[in-house]
Amino acid sequence: MANIHSFAATYSEARDKFLAAACIANAATVRYDNPVKGPKGEALSTDVARIGPDDAQKIVVTISSTHGAEGYCGSGVQVDWLAGIGAAGLPKDTAVLHVHAINPYGFAWTRRVTEEGNDLNRNYVDHSKPYPANNGYADIANWLIPKDFGPNSVAQADGKLAEYRAKVGDKAYFAAMSGGQYTHPDGFFFGGGGPSWSNRTLHAIADTYLKGRSDVAVIDFHTGLGPYGYGEPITHYDIDSGGSRRVRSFWGESVTESKRGQTASAARESYRQKLVTA
Repeated sequence: MANIHSFAATYSEARDKFLAAACIANAATVRYDNPVKGPKGEALSTDVARIGPDDAQKIVVTISSTHGAEGYCGSGVQVDWLAGIGAAGLPKDTAVLHVHAINPYGFAWTRRVTEEGNDLNRNYVDHSKPYPANNGYADIANWLIPKDFGPNSVAQADGKLAEYRAKVGDKAYFAAMSGGQYTHPDGFFFGGGGPSWSNRTLHAIADTYLKGRSDVAVIDFHTGLGPYGYGEPITHYDIDSGGSRRVRSFWGESVTESKRGQTASAARESYRQKLVTA
């Protein structure tokens, strides 16, 4: 568990702690400037800290703040590792790449989405191809975000959502609501109409640091699911695929697989897997 001093109360404090910890670890750092500002007019950025041999074939990547407001947990873990373990904890031929605040706008403004209004996980699709359809979302979009938030309208919307859930069942209901959609820009879990700044930045980081490596393991920190204080390693690979077996060889039986219906995440089949290709 990360030391309590590793955690921060704001994005700016988290960034300062991350850079200080990277300095302690003698890590090489690079800054990627975000085009917008924070709530106090402060500059926003994604920062990368790399530690380990330059020619390491094995790289562990950690990512914080994919969903902006969830950045505090991942940032705290990154800071704690850099300040407390660092290179001394690395096996031979292994490096670590910490990607801090990949969604700095959401982190700073305490929002899940990016500055474009995108749910970043759902933004990792091939935007040159037709977007995945989520017909269920269209069925309930007007009830999820009613035009009028007066008590009567909210009560009516809640009733309609309850009717839909009873009709289709929990699995289809949660897939419709949170599986991702590309038709309602002002709605929940909107995947966007093109690659967001955070998407493009992560690809740039992968191109710079991960190409040609034999082994890349990515840990993307999220919060909000499962018991308080419990970390659930989740994978979204197809059942019994090479990727699934590889993840289990890394992490053992503690891993839960969304395709087996084992995870705390409700929208199992529709959840978009993030792929970082080396």
